[in-house]
Amino acid sequence: MRVADFHFELPESLIARHPLAERRASRLLVLDGATGELQHRRFADLLDYLRPGDLMVFNNTRVIPARLFGRKASGGKLEILVERVLDDERVLAHVRASKSPRPGSRILIEGGGEAQMLARHDALFELRFDQSVLPLLERVGHMPLPPYIDRPDEAADRERYQTVYAEHAGAVAAPTAGLHFDEELLAAIRDKGVATAFVTLHVGAGTFQPVRVERIEDHHMHHEWLEVGPEVVDAVAACRARGGRVIAVGTTSVRSLESAARDGVLKPFSGDTDIFIYPGRPFHVVDALVTNFHLPESTLLMLVSAFAGYPETMAAYAAAVEQGYRFFSYGDAMFITRNPAPRGPEETP
Repeated sequence: MRVADFHFELPESLIARHPLAERRASRLLVLDGATGELQHRRFADLLDYLRPGDLMVFNNTRVIPARLFGRKASGGKLEILVERVLDDERVLAHVRASKSPRPGSRILIEGGGEAQMLARHDALFELRFDQSVLPLLERVGHMPLPPYIDRPDEAADRERYQTVYAEHAGAVAAPTAGLHFDEELLAAIRDKGVATAFVTLHVGAGTFQPVRVERIEDHHMHHEWLEVGPEVVDAVAACRARGGRVIAVGTTSVRSLESAARDGVLKPFSGDTDIFIYPGRPFHVVDALVTNFHLPESTLLMLVSAFAGYPETMAAYAAAVEQGYRFFSYGDAMFITRNPAPRGPEETP
């Protein structure tokens, strides 16, 4: 299977660089996985597609202000993007500088604070700060907007690049399907008799990394930490028993649930995942999906194609471009029901 099969042309004008005034004001493209039928709706209309007894699973990770600016003590500006918090003072981070810092070198943080470079682990640098990491980031860090939002972060991004139910700090990218939900919509979902459950997956910067191989099967996924607790397993079992559907909010919720059910049975899980879902891979838990529009040739577009079928997904994206939907993190959304017999690109004429 070729990465190029997942290419599509996207006008620059359709990349959403700012959020809408209201979270639920975005559009919703509804894709029936069984028939390929498309409907153009508003996000608040999601309620029309939910049934009493369904279970919606959200990712309650919290985005940290993971971008720092500073300079090496020896001179030279640099930029730090924290990838993972290891403990109270240590992180793994991407460092952009004209010359990479050496082990033992000191980094002075803009706004106050200092770090020491301890070691390099492939593309990541292990840094130790002179104080607790999370309070430091909250004080002087910047929200780590994705590369395609080519503007400096603003004060409003502290709230809007965060779900209203964010709880556990550790992500450096938002689980963007959740950005469309406000408290009123969540209350309406519960009032309709739809149950909710929460997993945690700390989204890493690797989610934006391009696939640099020609064949999908040769790609190695980045690692991300997740937790699926026993209460989520019980909620899924109860949903199945009452005949409801498991609806994942975001591809990160899909990856969490399917990682915890890799052998076909959902069990509590806590740890790293490198699960890569592309056409031909089975789904053991998820019946429907709320998701944003993803980058061309990305692993997340491949996941959606595995769920909805390759021809159906690419046709939906072509329709979204034609209809002027807003793309990526601050963009519009899709609601997709699983295709019972999804085809891959090699099976598509």
